[in-house]
Amino acid sequence: MTHSTGSPVADEATDVFMNHRELMFSLVYNMLGSVTDTEDVLQETWLAWSGRGVGGITDPRAYLVRIAVNQALQRRAVIARRRERYVGPWLPEPLVAEDANPDDPVLRGESVSLAMLVVREALTPLERAVFVLGEVFGYAHTEIADIIDRSPAAVRQLAHRARDHVLARRPRYRAHPRVRQEATERFVRAALGGDLAELMEILAPDVTVWTDGGGNRRPAGLRPVHGRDKAVRLITSYAARRGPQQLDLRYRRVNGDDAAVLFQGDSPYAVMVMDLTPAGDRVNGVYIVTNPDKLTHVHRDDEEDE
Repeated sequence: MTHSTGSPVADEATDVFMNHRELMFSLVYNMLGSVTDTEDVLQETWLAWSGRGVGGITDPRAYLVRIAVNQALQRRAVIARRRERYVGPWLPEPLVAEDANPDDPVLRGESVSLAMLVVREALTPLERAVFVLGEVFGYAHTEIADIIDRSPAAVRQLAHRARDHVLARRPRYRAHPRVRQEATERFVRAALGGDLAELMEILAPDVTVWTDGGGNRRPAGLRPVHGRDKAVRLITSYAARRGPQQLDLRYRRVNGDDAAVLFQGDSPYAVMVMDLTPAGDRVNGVYIVTNPDKLTHVHRDDEEDE
């Protein structure tokens, strides 16, 4: 995407773009929830940037962010049309730690968790852009106004609506990482082993299970399953059909959370992310992505797991 042509101007454009690529990736992924679409937006941003040249731009970072955000807003319309034809529940494309810089705080925090991305899906594209820029990246309302070409007053209104919506559905809390890891591993062992009693103990009464197969994998529910009893039946029947011996389990960091990645041979079969109660002792949300189109960035690395 950024091969140098050998000219000093082209080299400078490439260097500036690459210096800000991590920021743009984090920002656009937070807006879109899709690794594939984020990469496409960065490609479009690069084409616009390299075609213009760096001459006369006093703040390259602000210029690149403006291009990337507005390209992402345009991409939301494409994603919306795709969603209209989507089979079953839609979940964000998992961001496995190996896909991005694991030291990037924006890609390992609560802001990018699958649960938070799902909550933000109910926002309008502009509300989501304002929320991400302001709440996640700390941009001031006046800066956001320049980026999305709206008045500061309009940005304040968008920010207020978005914040109220998110906080009503996603209170701010974060269980201790060790507690989260232990609960996640406990759930995965019970789920893959079909341990009904253990599942009943670790699942919250109001748990919800989302299975995103995109119509490409069976079995995958056509709608989320609510309640512990239904969730246990779904999970244990799934384990009985598949059999844990047919799948290899690897623990990974996915969207900042401890998660399980299941492989069938060398190919990714499913990514399972658990959302925990505030105390971190029970699972109140299970997100299972099995759509192969959303797992193309997930790779097996046996050396890492040895």
